[in-house]
Amino acid sequence: MTLFSRRWILTTLLAIAAVGVLIRLGIWQLDRLAERRAFNARVIAQIKAEPLALDGSTLDADLLDMEYRAVIVTGQYDFSQQVVLRNQVWTNQPGVHLLTPLVISGTNKAVLVDRGWIPQEDATPDKRSRYDEPGTITVRGVLRRPQARPDFGGVPDPLLAPGQTRLDAWNIVNVERISQQVNVPMLAVYIQQAPDTERTAPPYPSEPKLDLSEGSHFSYALQWFTFAAILAIGYPVYVNRHAQQSNVKRPPVA
Repeated sequence: MTLFSRRWILTTLLAIAAVGVLIRLGIWQLDRLAERRAFNARVIAQIKAEPLALDGSTLDADLLDMEYRAVIVTGQYDFSQQVVLRNQVWTNQPGVHLLTPLVISGTNKAVLVDRGWIPQEDATPDKRSRYDEPGTITVRGVLRRPQARPDFGGVPDPLLAPGQTRLDAWNIVNVERISQQVNVPMLAVYIQQAPDTERTAPPYPSEPKLDLSEGSHFSYALQWFTFAAILAIGYPVYVNRHAQQSNVKRPPVA
């Protein structure tokens, strides 16, 4: 068989391997598509769910699996434990987001609240105190999963230097690390406060940025499968055609 002759065996094996890789890439894209659909379905279900009243009776729920569900919670902010989230923008103005622990009424636990944007010049502890909201307050927003590492290309938060007890400015909402410098037990999730159209002064909360499309995974899968088919069909045709041309050119044996 020409494909497995001494002349073509190595190239044939490479072609078979390449077809396998192309098919695997197509399957990988289909797996990514299935994951994307599952994520979208979970998020849509949480968005449609009734708002969760976060209190002593619901703190033991699996809150991590409720990301993007609307939530209502009442408590008091602990501004002594407040930190900021760097590199935030509001109407093209640089600034930070305020991340403030809210001690939940009737409990000894707190939940971190992303209260929204303030100008960069007010990011220091002495200046941002003007945005404090003392007393008992009710917060409406959505549950969010924390980040353990930055997105691709992002900058991780530094480790504490010797003698340093806390970080005041963070690059990601790493609830686990932030909770280590807070003197009250913290929930594993945080709340992104909902925007208020009547608000006329900072902090300005923002909505989560969600892409619930299926992306390009299906088209990429078709692309990889097409490449695999072209190689699987085209390579034998090429080899056979080349062999036929070689036979025609070969002089007859006397």
